[in-house]
Amino acid sequence: MKPALPCILTINGGSSSIRFAVYEVGETPRRQLDGQIDRIGLSGTNLIVNDSAGTPRVPRRLPAADHRTAVRFLLDWLEAQPVFASVNAVGHRVVHGMTHSEPERITPKLVAELRRITPYDSDHLPREIRLIEAFSRRHPKLPQVACFDTAFHRTMPRIAKLLPIPRRYGAKGVERYGFHGLSYAYLMEELGRLDSAGAKGRVILAHLGSGASLAAVRDGKSLDTSMGFTPTSGLVMGTRPGDLDPGLVYYLARADRMTAARFQQMVNRKSGLLGVSGTSSDLRDLLAREATDVRAAEAVALFCYQVKKWIGSFAAALGGLDALVFAAGIGEHAPLVRKRICDGLGFLGIELDPARNARNAALISSDAGRVTVRVIHTDEDLMIATFVTRLLDLGSLRKA
Repeated sequence: MKPALPCILTINGGSSSIRFAVYEVGETPRRQLDGQIDRIGLSGTNLIVNDSAGTPRVPRRLPAADHRTAVRFLLDWLEAQPVFASVNAVGHRVVHGMTHSEPERITPKLVAELRRITPYDSDHLPREIRLIEAFSRRHPKLPQVACFDTAFHRTMPRIAKLLPIPRRYGAKGVERYGFHGLSYAYLMEELGRLDSAGAKGRVILAHLGSGASLAAVRDGKSLDTSMGFTPTSGLVMGTRPGDLDPGLVYYLARADRMTAARFQQMVNRKSGLLGVSGTSSDLRDLLAREATDVRAAEAVALFCYQVKKWIGSFAAALGGLDALVFAAGIGEHAPLVRKRICDGLGFLGIELDPARNARNAALISSDAGRVTVRVIHTDEDLMIATFVTRLLDLGSLRKA
């Protein structure tokens, strides 16, 4: 017998992992189950599951030699869970949505469009399409919704989207799109709950994790963002370089006989903190060894310096600053990094309270600072569940 309370399954497919969660529909969706399959295509592929209390179960090793095998395993496993009988819809994180500004119900036409734009994001889109089609084959009557990571930034003015290259490429869709949009949408909703007036002001959101970007938001709408046509641009990240001199492409092709494919591999997998340090893409590792390893110290310093520069440039674009929000793994858990980023930004009104910052408090600015500085735990999966609930009006099923 199907449980009375409807649920939503969220799917977040990455290049080497698939995250999933089941939420019970409500005014705020409530997580019942979550987990991930990680290290897909590598040795030691695991299914890791947490229950509704966040308690991890014993990881299960699986022979997921490739993404297709992992998808089949995940579907088999989900269908065997009692909660799956209550799933009324599936929400997918889709990294690239071009001009789509809202979540949309998935149709064959939308899938065909996503297939057409796979060159825009060859790391994520093919895998996301595979997940969508796998659910369609197994459960053709189950509604699926695409939640686009680029949608949050469609409000950017044209001047912020425009890339200074021949216009014929712009006509083909080559422009600044920006990413991390699901995280930013969630952060703005949380900021609105904490400080409705502040959320309508001049806000800089800093999503600082292995992938990192910033967004400038005014009146609740994205005005600019650091990532551009692809997620490799902007500030330095775990394995991505951020902005580079485009002349480097020609130089490496001549000096190192580097092909386009090798360059793509370098800027996605071998650059950033990993490239500078030569040892790790994880900022925790680099902080632990910066006192004895100059390359680790330089990688940390470069990251903090670049985030500081982006905050300054976005404050200029916004015409001032009212709130700064740190989120994601580094933003939420690295007080020393937040301190180094904010040091010297007093001229903008940014002043941290050392004790609050050290304990990762929700509010880390000093009472004397003009800018409110917050740490907010971001939750892309919850944002997907919220979007799906609203789009399909699943809240009415609960009331019924």
